[in-house]
Amino acid sequence: MKKITVNITWDNNYGAWLDILPGCVAVGDTLDEVKKNIKTAIDMHLAGMREDGDPVPGEFRSHYQLHFKQNTQALLHSCGDIVTQRALARATGINHKQINHYYTGYRNPRPEQRVKIVSGLHKLAHELLETE
Repeated sequence: MKKITVNITWDNNYGAWLDILPGCVAVGDTLDEVKKNIKTAIDMHLAGMREDGDPVPGEFRSHYQLHFKQNTQALLHSCGDIVTQRALARATGINHKQINHYYTGYRNPRPEQRVKIVSGLHKLAHELLETE
């Protein structure tokens, strides 16, 4: 089964697109909504390509699985109702002001900072699971 990457960003709502399917985009107010919308957009885009006689990319000719890749700002927004920026700052060692810059899109983290953010989210999730 082919894994197809769907890029997800945040700019006042979630946006999604695929590098291998130019022009196929979707938006949504929530992460679940944008995921649902991009699946619909892919189906419609591929149907239109077939109808127009355009070649369909090979990745879509057999079973495929969508892999959703959020940029840091989208990731922080998707966790914003669950994890506070202050809690994430404590878990990552990144100061709260810098976390807020990533959240608002004022700054983009270096790859090492993104790794710290993802690790911090995993750490917080692990701590929550241990309290059961």
